[in-house]
Amino acid sequence: MNCIVIDDDKLSRRIVEEFINKTDFLNHVDSFDNAVDAISLFKSGNEVNLIFLDVEMPVMTGIEFIKTLKNPPQIIIISSKDQYAIQAFEYDVTDYLLKPVAYSRFFRAVDKAYNLFTKGPAVNDNKNEIFIKKNSSLVKLKYEEILWVEALENYVIVNTFDDKYTIHFTMKSIEKKLPSSKFSRVHRSYIVNTSSINLIEDNSILIPVDGGIKSIPIGKSYKDKLMDDLNLMIK
Repeated sequence: MNCIVIDDDKLSRRIVEEFINKTDFLNHVDSFDNAVDAISLFKSGNEVNLIFLDVEMPVMTGIEFIKTLKNPPQIIIISSKDQYAIQAFEYDVTDYLLKPVAYSRFFRAVDKAYNLFTKGPAVNDNKNEIFIKKNSSLVKLKYEEILWVEALENYVIVNTFDDKYTIHFTMKSIEKKLPSSKFSRVHRSYIVNTSSINLIEDNSILIPVDGGIKSIPIGKSYKDKLMDDLNLMIK
């Protein structure tokens, strides 16, 4: 696989380059200390199968760079911070590694990339799923598992049938990531999976949960939109 490295940290680039040269099925094509210079490589028609990409870089971040690629190759994020993981997986990155990276972890990531490469173009099967961070792990949730999302100051709580996940996200940001065909903003502090709504009384949504009923208020400014989202049969 033809690989490039994009990282503004010189030591990090050298470590990844050494790991690439140590791996038989990887071919190091070039390295860049910024994402802008790397764009020209793609415009010149060079074949790149795998990108090792940092996130926090001057001028253009790794996420912004991904957005410039019309048909991106496989991407492995290598970052010193885990806070971008959920956003990165929204762009179907192959893996997300935290610095400092051991070769054993690096090899697991590139072995996964190589398996996908030899099988041909990967099929995006994540259209009904989202990744949620829990402690140091990423948990994959199907949309139908999510009952509602609740705001908590600078965090949101994602509530499922069996668990709840508190993540550092705004309601506006998570609303953009959840499909509007399945989720509806019903209050400034609540987003609800419309399929989980069994009963609406007055200005409240009642959702059955283990051991009782969760009552979620419907905000006045959101009510009309909610009624449009639901399949109503009223006189």
